[in-house]
Amino acid sequence: MDTPLSTIAVVGLGTMGTGIAEVLALAGREVIGIDISEAAARQAVTSLEASTARAVGRGRITEQERAEALARFRTSDALAAAADAELVIEVVPESYELKQQVFRELDAIVPPTAILATGTNALSVTRLAAESQRPERVLGLHFFNPAPAMKLVEVVSSVLTAPPAVEAVTRLARELGKEPVAVGDRPGFVADGLLFGYLNQAAAMYEANYASREDIDAAMKLGCGLPMGPLALLDLIGIDTARTVLEAMYSASHDRLHAPAPILGQLSEAGLTGRKAGRGFYTYEAPGSQTVVPDALTPSPETAAGDGRTVASVGVAGSGTMASGIAEVFAKAGYTVVLAARSQEKADLAKGRIAKSLERSVAKGRLTAEARDETLGRITAAGSLDAFAEVDLAVEAVAEDLEIKQQLFAALDKVCRPGAVLATTTSSLPVVAIARATARPEDVIGMHFFNPAPAMKLVEVVRTVLTADDVHATVRAVCAKIRKHPVDCGDRAGFIVNALLFPYLNNAIKMVEEHYASLDDIDAAMKLGGGYPMGPFELLDVVGLDVSLAIEKVLHKEFRDPGLAPAPLLEHLVAAGCLGRKTGRGFREYARR
Repeated sequence: MDTPLSTIAVVGLGTMGTGIAEVLALAGREVIGIDISEAAARQAVTSLEASTARAVGRGRITEQERAEALARFRTSDALAAAADAELVIEVVPESYELKQQVFRELDAIVPPTAILATGTNALSVTRLAAESQRPERVLGLHFFNPAPAMKLVEVVSSVLTAPPAVEAVTRLARELGKEPVAVGDRPGFVADGLLFGYLNQAAAMYEANYASREDIDAAMKLGCGLPMGPLALLDLIGIDTARTVLEAMYSASHDRLHAPAPILGQLSEAGLTGRKAGRGFYTYEAPGSQTVVPDALTPSPETAAGDGRTVASVGVAGSGTMASGIAEVFAKAGYTVVLAARSQEKADLAKGRIAKSLERSVAKGRLTAEARDETLGRITAAGSLDAFAEVDLAVEAVAEDLEIKQQLFAALDKVCRPGAVLATTTSSLPVVAIARATARPEDVIGMHFFNPAPAMKLVEVVRTVLTADDVHATVRAVCAKIRKHPVDCGDRAGFIVNALLFPYLNNAIKMVEEHYASLDDIDAAMKLGGGYPMGPFELLDVVGLDVSLAIEKVLHKEFRDPGLAPAPLLEHLVAAGCLGRKTGRGFREYARR
């Protein structure tokens, strides 16, 4: 099978097939586009002409290169046109019957040395290969949409696939300018295997009325740096497509996290399949449009600021990175800030950290020297919580330990004036358990900032069943003043971001435990195929494996789902003291500074 793969047939000329054909033609391959629909074939030619014209206009290719690429692309409505192909890539709809029929017919058409590749992202490559007369030449070649832009290609081997076939398509992917990752045959492979579980949980979270669609999407974009929120992404992918992928994943894993959320079935059955239908989780201007228009679920304008309490001064309890970052945020926004720690020395060190942060902003031209001095002048470092006597809002940012936080709030209850709002920055503990350490639980709310607080725009606003309405309104108004985006969520483990993020990270670890894919391939797949700013193992090492394990234990304890049980590999690394970058070793090793 040592072939240059210079003549390639693409069966199925929808969006994906047309995109793959464009990539191949621009890379110098002779491409035969095959579709039973003459209209689809004509549209493929039109799309290729338009996209290559845009590429010329942007200076990416020359007019001659465009003409040569178009000349290398021809279409047909018969599989017989693939007779001379050295590689056939099928991207017909996700149906075993349809794909198996294509493979059976190709067996009688293509040469014995030709490689047959399926573009499926949900079906078993092994099952498809078993229908072929030469299963050793069948494999998966999973491009991502849009194929011309997305760098990732998953090369999927079954137990029947011959290594030379894998080597040939891997070499081809590199020659196309793509990043191939080698994966085994299981539904979703790597990128979709991790992505769709996360999307499914987001749909279930919305279905449970835990948070609005807008807040779920904003939380994941702002809290994780993702290009799209999960519900908007489901609308883009197609809710029916997502349901099909999840059904295939669940049939293989029997993991409840993969069992499609009922709302996906309800929307699919109603024909509300996302952008292509003009309505899914959101409503769009027209079918196929990306423009979201208001509907009955669109949030009403913000509650008037007058509905909340007045906040002019803020107390921040703690001396770590989060506490100093939060104090900096409030001071920059014009609030008078008291930064209190367990000793004056610790408080002074925390204020010193803020001074260095502001100095860096001045050096980068983001802040004037005058603004730096004014900001620092608004911050008072104190060695005792007694300094919070007159603050309007007290925010704690101490260790993530329920007993420590309860003791702190009991102290705040005695020190802070009546009517002061008391906020916890916990990321995983029950806010109501902290609130009940006070005699005024109605004044207590969660304000979960993200690290680094000065840079991250998200704040999860967590109200308990006891939180007063005006306290909630106050915190929403404060978030607007400090230029943060508040999202509302209930008092449940993980809130929005961690409840969706950490099961995804845990599933990535399980992939490595099962020797399904390597750390590097999984990280590459999620960055290149999912648009994630960091791969899961890069992120785990940055967050800290001990912190990650603690959050996963809380989620498992709260939801009692076996699929949320922390991966044993994570527990073993933590037990060995391999906690990530902070110790020099986690999933990877790091140079000591």
